[in-house]
Amino acid sequence: MPEEMPAEMQDTAGDEAAEPGSISSELQTDEPSGATTSAESSQAAPSAKETEVGAKRPRRELDKRTLSVIAGLLVGILAFAITVQVGQDDSSQDFDTLRGAELAEMLKSIDASNQRLAEQIEELTATRDELKADTSNTAKAEKAARQRADALAILAGSAGAVGPGVQITITAPAQAITASVLLDAVQEMRDAGAEAIVINGVARVVAHTWFADDEEGVRVAGRILQPPYVIEVIGDPHTLEKAVTFRGGLADRVSARGGTVEVNKRESISITALADELEGQYARPAK
Repeated sequence: MPEEMPAEMQDTAGDEAAEPGSISSELQTDEPSGATTSAESSQAAPSAKETEVGAKRPRRELDKRTLSVIAGLLVGILAFAITVQVGQDDSSQDFDTLRGAELAEMLKSIDASNQRLAEQIEELTATRDELKADTSNTAKAEKAARQRADALAILAGSAGAVGPGVQITITAPAQAITASVLLDAVQEMRDAGAEAIVINGVARVVAHTWFADDEEGVRVAGRILQPPYVIEVIGDPHTLEKAVTFRGGLADRVSARGGTVEVNKRESISITALADELEGQYARPAK
């Protein structure tokens, strides 16, 4: 037997059953048939706004899924690439899989490369040594040329000079010492190895220096010199002293004229006077 429903549920059910009939009767009584159709269609079909919102939700969910799928694919590709690279690196360093012939060819290639590098190193080393030798030879040549130029400048009287030597002082009555006596003194000093000579500190004596007698004294390269005559000579002091004092030399000739000669050896003599420049009229450098 069917169970009897409670009174409250029976009342509610009766009301719900009666309610559609009342709505339908009211719609049929108060509104025209066209309004009834419109209301029914509005209840059956969703509104346009609800349709648009419903369409956007699946689209957003689709975009999120697509991005997730793409991100997963990128991660997978990256992991695969790293794995492949590591595998290649490992395989490139692994020679166990190579055959004996391949290893032999690889060793030959390495030996050839080492040989070429060794030859290049030898060539570069030889070039470096040549450059060093050239530089050293050039430096030596420049040094020798500079020394030669300095020596020629001293001999030409175009540069000052300093060095050991002797100081000769000739004292005699007026007109007792002539130009020939001073010239003989200079020649004896040159024969003894004099490298620089100056008389009275102003007349630098060089190859083209000339001597002449004058009423006021002796003219040396245009300069009038008067006694006492002081001759400063740079060279070997001992040899120069012997050249003055040997028998029949300068000291004896000056003594015969009533004068005296004093010779003093010096550890350092400084000559600053320069000779007059001579402009050649005929001589030219030989080619």
